[in-house]
This record gives sequence, C-alpha cells and structure tokens, in this order.
Amino acid sequence: LSVWSVGLGVLVVWLSGLILANTDLFLTKSAPSTLEHLENMELKSTPAADKTVKARSLWEKTGAVLMAEAAELSSLKPQLEELGVSLYAVVKEDIGTEIQNFRPYFNGEIFVDEKQCFYGPKPRRMGLGLGLARLGVWQNLLRARKKGYQGNKKGEGFILGGVYVIGAGKQGILLEHREKEFGDKADHPSVLQAAKKIKKGK
Repeated sequence: LSVWSVGLGVLVVWLSGLILANTDLFLTKSAPSTLEHLENMELKSTPAADKTVKARSLWEKTGAVLMAEAAELSSLKPQLEELGVSLYAVVKEDIGTEIQNFRPYFNGEIFVDEKQCFYGPKPRRMGLGLGLARLGVWQNLLRARKKGYQGNKKGEGFILGGVYVIGAGKQGILLEHREKEFGDKADHPSVLQAAKKIKKGK
C-alpha cells in the first residue's frame, strides 16, 4: 500500500470516529431517578457545611426545582417565585473556592450532595476525549466562557449533572433532565411548565 492509501485510510477512520462521537451511541445511559431514592438523602448546606438537611425538606411543602451544576436556570428564579416554587442548586463537592466562584451565577441556596444522589441512581461520566470530540460541548463551553463561568477544574469534573422539578409531598418527580454532554442545559419552557403542575402541600 502507498503512503497516500494509508493516509486516506487513517483519515476515513478518524472522520468516522468523529461522526460517531457526535451521536448518542457512546453516551452513558442511566435509569430514571425515583422520589424514594432522593427524599432521604442528606445534603450539606453552604457555607455552614456542618449543617445537613433531608433532601425532601426542600420540596415537601411547595415543591422545588433542583439543579445539579446547571447555573443557567438561575434566570428562571423570578418566574418560579411567582409560582411559589423554590429553586436550589446542588453541587457534588466543595473544593477550594468552587462554591464561592459559583455564587455570582446563582442567587439562591446551594447544597453539597456528597453521595451524588442527584446525579442519577448511578453517576454518569463523560471522558475528556469524547467530550472534546463533540461539537455541542465546544459550543456549550464557549457560551459559558462568554458569561464568565469557568466551571470545575478540580475533583470530579467529568460527572454529568441535571435538573429536577419535584412536586410537593408525594407528588413525585415531574421533570428530570439529564445532561447528555457537558453544558447540555434543560429547556426553560419545559421546566416552567412542569413547575406549574406542582400542587402545593398543606
């Protein structure tokens, strides 16, 4: 085989891999979360990390929107407040100034989920190689950088997050959005529509 033939073969394989990397074929699949899985989990409040709360206390009376690493949902807070629905952020760890750096992008309470229960029954990871090969990841990173958010550069930075809309009491999970890649944000109208279905507890 000539050098050109080998080079062409390598190029075809590389392009095929790049195309496949931008499909959902290699994405980590996960079962949906359940209310029973989430409600008894303990979350650490911030900045007083010595205080813990049961997760269900965040939504049992008024329902809540909980976002795991999804800073952009903060823009919905005024509309959620009109509905009487709380908005909370959940992060998987507190390393260095990570939460302090996150606060300018989220005006609300932030909790640490050390057991990563809000990252799925089984946390999903996206490897650096696959992430860098996906066009959507680059678009999301550029969008975040323009807004000044740098993200987590230490610790478990490869775990994918998501968003939950949980009804009051035992109403259950009304919406669950799982990131399929870094920066894959939830659809805002869908979040609001789910929040409107929350039936307030007594």
